[in-house]
Amino acid sequence: MRRAAALVAIGLLAACTPAPSPTAPAPITSPTAMAPSPTSTSSASAPSSRSCATAIVDDLSLAERAGQLVMVGVSSASPSELAVLKAHKIGSVILLGQHADGVSGVRKLTARLAWKGQKLPLLVAVDQEGGLVQRLKGKGFDTMPSAEVQAGWSNAVLRAKATRWGRQLAAAGVTWTLAPVADVVPGTMAARNRPIGALNRGYGSSPATVRGKVTAFIRGMSEAGVATSAKHFPGIGRVVGNTDFTAGVKDTLTTADDPYLLPFEGAVEANVPSIMVSTVTYTRIDAKKPAVFSAAVVGLLRSTLHFDGVVISDDLGAARSMAAVPARQRGIGFVKAGGDIAITVAPARATAFVGGIVTAAKGSEVVAGQVRQAAIRVLTMKIEQGLVPCR
Repeated sequence: MRRAAALVAIGLLAACTPAPSPTAPAPITSPTAMAPSPTSTSSASAPSSRSCATAIVDDLSLAERAGQLVMVGVSSASPSELAVLKAHKIGSVILLGQHADGVSGVRKLTARLAWKGQKLPLLVAVDQEGGLVQRLKGKGFDTMPSAEVQAGWSNAVLRAKATRWGRQLAAAGVTWTLAPVADVVPGTMAARNRPIGALNRGYGSSPATVRGKVTAFIRGMSEAGVATSAKHFPGIGRVVGNTDFTAGVKDTLTTADDPYLLPFEGAVEANVPSIMVSTVTYTRIDAKKPAVFSAAVVGLLRSTLHFDGVVISDDLGAARSMAAVPARQRGIGFVKAGGDIAITVAPARATAFVGGIVTAAKGSEVVAGQVRQAAIRVLTMKIEQGLVPCR
């Protein structure tokens, strides 16, 4: 997910028609190029966790299932923030703001996110990429360089560094970093691409290079027991403006068999637990809907990349790109498209997100089935992260 507005004055995403990199590789042609690896989320180890998750979800009420499908932003685990989490049985949170009080300080914050009588523990996420996007700092946290700097390291070194950074997160009670950035920024757009290139958040202009770095980061974090989320599918490296501040952002270049999808393929093969979908509209995939509401876009993940993990949205709560969409339609719109966890960085939106999901599921057996399957994927992730016992 992108940084808060105060830290991204130069922007993160907007409509444009940029030219592709002159060195862009040819489209994928290998018949096995998009096949899942033996270690992907569709591996033989998944059914055990999935069957446990299914049993847990089938014991939950519809409201409880809906709560598992919403991630809410919290800054301090204040009484008002905790009241929202408890009232709507929220399944995950993202830590907002800047926290410079080190591992011990963050640990105190995350400890307040567990309370007596809590039925299911929260997935605690944070934007911890490096460079300008590092929310947790202070004693016990390394200063993480930008992805642009990380790209200069060998994959082995990056993997080792990611393991170290992951252990620091785990020690602070954080179970999920919404990283790495898998977006490929053409060399000709490095300065104009506000969400990634202008902020040095990308690993480069070569899909193969970015794929290698993304894979190293994911595997390193996994060794530390911390989940990751490759973002922002199917890529925001070829847009200019900022969906936080601008509506109608479009990508007119990305296709369903685009070589710029290679880093996301690598993420799936590296067994990434989750992938984040952007709020941009991709006119050559689905010209009518933003990616987060597009069954065609999410279908690329499910059917083409064979990803069966958690699909998470970029922020749907405060982003300007969502302003025209009624709040009650945002969370359920994402679930209907095939998504699993809808983010609202604004806690006040949680009521509408959960309520919209519950209402739609009551009115349709098909939607109720989608809600159930999404909740199963979320609970599977919690089990595989060691947060929920497989019983």
